[in-house]
Amino acid sequence: MLHGEQQGLFELEFRVPSACADRMATGDADIGIVPSFELTRQDLEIIPGTGIACRGPVRSILLVSQRPAREIRTLAADSSSRTSVQLARVILEKRYGAEYTAVGHAPDLNAMLRVADAALIIGDPALRLDPKHLPYEVHDLGGEWVEMTGFPMVFAVWAARKGVPARKVEEAFRGSCRYGLEHIDELVEAEAARLGFPPPLVSEYLTRHIVHELGLREYEGLELFLRYARETDRAGHTV
Repeated sequence: MLHGEQQGLFELEFRVPSACADRMATGDADIGIVPSFELTRQDLEIIPGTGIACRGPVRSILLVSQRPAREIRTLAADSSSRTSVQLARVILEKRYGAEYTAVGHAPDLNAMLRVADAALIIGDPALRLDPKHLPYEVHDLGGEWVEMTGFPMVFAVWAARKGVPARKVEEAFRGSCRYGLEHIDELVEAEAARLGFPPPLVSEYLTRHIVHELGLREYEGLELFLRYARETDRAGHTV
């Protein structure tokens, strides 16, 4: 949207997906990349073809536990990603039968594990951890979902408020995604420098762990997640 043929088509703001969803809920934004779970709360129209998904381990959403998953009774969660919090609920309840209480907490692993049996770490803080060298049980929730369901996991989608002609802008979003993928090496170099990550980690994350183009299987996985999320959301466990 900044550098390809699509530059100038939209008035852009940059925020995390949860904040994008809030802007759309208030009518301050027409289109945004929103957490998948937001589709259970707002009447939005998906712009098809692009988003954020995985078909296996995602690496950036880790549940770190001091005890086996089925024995978790308290979970400290970085609640900046609504979909990740809900995904943790779904997996802990449906796959492991865990009954737990969740509390919101800043993404500090050691501090989280001082107040809870397990911690949900997402985004950059998760990428800064090395799961292989942690002295805890670590669950990659992208991999857990795929193993449990056989479907990809969709974390966020581009969506428009009702009344905004989503189909008319679909090709612009697909084209912007293609442009980004064609210039992935440039993105890796820029983001690694900006965030202080090793370039190989960024490259692996953007090309192996994250899926940017969504097809039928992704949307089937999304529908299943939303069904499970509605079921577990009705059961409680507020963060």
